[in-house]
Formats: sequence, C-alpha cells, structure tokens
Amino acid sequence: MMNSLERIERTFSKGKVLAAYLTAGDGGIQHTLDAALALIAGGIDMLEIGVPFSDPIADGPVIQRAATRALAAGTTLQEVLWLTKQIRAQSDIPLILFSYYNPILSAMEKNFFHEAKQAGFDGALIIDCPIEESATFHQQCLEEAIAPIYVITPSTPPERIRQIEQYGKGFLYYACRKGTTGLSDTLPADFTEKIHAIKALVKLPVLVGFGISQRNMTQQVLQHADGVVVGSLFVKAVEEGMQPAELTALASSLR
Repeated sequence: MMNSLERIERTFSKGKVLAAYLTAGDGGIQHTLDAALALIAGGIDMLEIGVPFSDPIADGPVIQRAATRALAAGTTLQEVLWLTKQIRAQSDIPLILFSYYNPILSAMEKNFFHEAKQAGFDGALIIDCPIEESATFHQQCLEEAIAPIYVITPSTPPERIRQIEQYGKGFLYYACRKGTTGLSDTLPADFTEKIHAIKALVKLPVLVGFGISQRNMTQQVLQHADGVVVGSLFVKAVEEGMQPAELTALASSLR
C-alpha cells in the first residue's frame, strides 16, 4: 500500500497539480461527498478537506459562509473522518486535512492523527499554526506518516522560507496574496517575481492558493508553480446549488 508521502510525491511527479478545496459539511456531509467525487471526476489531482471553524480569519466571505452553514448542520471531526474514508474508498488522489488549530487541539490528545491516517488523509495543513507552535502537531503527523504542510506568504523573508521548508513535507502552500481567500480576477502584480524567488530557495513543490478562481489564472500560476489550489470558486458553486455533473464540468474547465 502506498504511503502518504509517496502518494503526494507521485502526484507532483506526474506534472502540474490542480487541487480543489471544499468545506466539509456544507449542505450536509453526504452533499460534500457528492461534490468531492464530482470534482475528482472532473480531473482534480488533490483535494483539501476543510474542517469548519467559527472564526476562519484567513478566509473570505464565501468560505466563511460555508463554515457557518457546516457548523449549523452540526458537522463534527468524526464526520470529516467519515467523509475522508468514503472518498478514499473511491479515489487514490492525495487528501489533505485543512484546518485551523482550534478545532483539532483537544482532538490531538485523543489520537486524532492516527484516526486521520486510518481514514485516508495524506497531509495536514493547519493554516494558523506557525512552526514555533507546531511541535505537537508536527510530531503526531510524522508518527502517522502524514505530511505536515506549512504556509508561506508574499511577506515571508527568504531565511524564514528556508526554515519553514525544513519542517514541511509533501509541499509548501504559498498563499499568494495578502488578506483572505476569495474570488479574484487577477494575480498579484509581483506574482511571477515572487514565485521564482521562492522556487530558487526550496526543493519541495510549491502549491499556490488564495484567490485563484478562473481558468486563465490557473494557467498563469501553473506556468511557474508546481500546482494550484482552487477553493472559493467550488465552494460558491456548492452554495449556489450546482449539481454534481455541473461541478465535474467546472473542474474540467480549469484544465
């Protein structure tokens, strides 16, 4: 059986990676499962599964609303694990846990990452956890052979990027704009310059996210980065009631 790091490395070795993000439990956990399988049918290479949180400070209005709906529906960490297990039973793409630290803090005392591994997660990205605060998270991920994934931003200095890479496995997540996630028409003006500077510093693949919501933007990013993650576009499509066949077509269109 392929381990998590091999699954992530194999995906990047095949070529440019198109990743998607969904908030677990938005519309109910079965609805998220249907949406996830629809996106996979549309050709996405990797899926980030977002744990809903009441104060998602890195997210814009679209994902904030999704988190609110998911929490109102009573979504739990156990349901997130159930969702992951169902996806893993039908797909071999890398599955990445995307969370804020608060929702998993107490769960980490109860063997959460062991359960996450059993469910089929390959990596974990805790968006608001700097490396200085990540010892427990980092150690538990490594014990379960889950890739601990860390975030860099346009304002992260070169020496800090190198330091973060020493901790990370799988890939680095580059939040390419200041502010929050959301729908945007253009990349930051200095995107090309920034991504080339980052790529010159690191050996890990770089996955770019935050505000990538159109095909021309994904193509631009993939000219320079190893992968791109599209979130708000898909979350908004779910919010608007897009059916699975339409989600599959939307994912395919980004290719």
